[in-house]
Amino acid sequence: MKRIIYIFLACWLLPAAAQPLGHDVTSLLAYAKKHSQELAAMRFDADAASQRVQPAGSLPDPVLRTELMDFTNQGSNRPASLLPGNTGATRYLLTQSVPWYGRRELQSDVARAQESSARGQTAALWSDLSSKIKSAYAMHYFLTVSIRLTREMADLTQRLEKLTKTRYANGLGTQQEVIRAQLEQTDLQSTLIALENEQHHAHTQLNNLLSRPSEAPLADPETLRPLPDAARLAALDALVRTNNPQLQIAASAMDEARINRELSYKNRYPGFTLGIAPTQSGNTIKSWDLMVEFNIPLQQESRRSQEREAEARVAAATARQEALLNGVLSALAQSVSGLTSAQRTETLIATQLLPQTALSFESALNGYENGKVDFATLLDAQRSILKARSQQIKAQYEAQLRLAEIERLTGE
Repeated sequence: MKRIIYIFLACWLLPAAAQPLGHDVTSLLAYAKKHSQELAAMRFDADAASQRVQPAGSLPDPVLRTELMDFTNQGSNRPASLLPGNTGATRYLLTQSVPWYGRRELQSDVARAQESSARGQTAALWSDLSSKIKSAYAMHYFLTVSIRLTREMADLTQRLEKLTKTRYANGLGTQQEVIRAQLEQTDLQSTLIALENEQHHAHTQLNNLLSRPSEAPLADPETLRPLPDAARLAALDALVRTNNPQLQIAASAMDEARINRELSYKNRYPGFTLGIAPTQSGNTIKSWDLMVEFNIPLQQESRRSQEREAEARVAAATARQEALLNGVLSALAQSVSGLTSAQRTETLIATQLLPQTALSFESALNGYENGKVDFATLLDAQRSILKARSQQIKAQYEAQLRLAEIERLTGE
């Protein structure tokens, strides 16, 4: 009994486990986020950048120096060894460098800005990769539905060919009508071959984006993602300003430039080295010395040049950030307009053009069967249906492309 239950469970679970990727976008994105080696490398780079924050604000290691003074004991004899107790005197110097007040905090802030930039680059890479996957999925869907539609039209043409043969056998039609039906079917078969070739290219491209072998199986896409409503589209500007990865990278570059400018101002002031020096004679410490050392910032013209360079870098970062913002907002406006246009086109085709072409084909078919309409008119009506449905699928595809671009710009 247990064996039967195990066999039943295995048969029930196996198809679900063996089901290939590709039926929806969500599973593709989850797979890519887990298996993309390029994305993993960017994450490691960001983690490495985060580990530079603490060392950047730390004091440098202290330095210990040992000086054997008069190790020949004023030339009276040669020491048995160079141990401190066998020389005339031994001086130990322990020093610690201390930067000017505030430099360590600013150095930590620079490292944090670099970490933020690395995180932004990771987000930008994922945003670009996910956008490409969404676009490739939309193309795969477009080609899959186009192939299905072309096959349906080929079946319809085959039925029309049988109708023309029947009419020709009964003396109601001409041989030319049969030949035209066959030519139309051949043309559809040629279109089908081209579509299947494009589908194969889309298949390999999608697998490449997923870091999978090019011929790895993919399920046929089932549905397209829902499109945002007008209220959602109207609130995208604010979302772009806060979430766009490229703008985050530019903001991090701006922060780094400003902090480096503050660091250049700190170079006007000296850094210090503090030290303590005990002196050993024989086996005992005879004296203690204290020392302080600092650099004298005399080269002010050099420091002024460094400050002007830092100011120029801040100005350059500001200009780049403003130019990037304008470009991103312009691209967003174009994508929103394209999405709205594609939605309107798809609605127009679904509500008006498709019903009209279907009605026209039914009318032409009835007229041809009754001898009131020639075969050329019937073929034109059939082509109108194929054209309308192809335009509908293309409008859906265009809307998905625009949606993927909008989500890339908004960092979603």
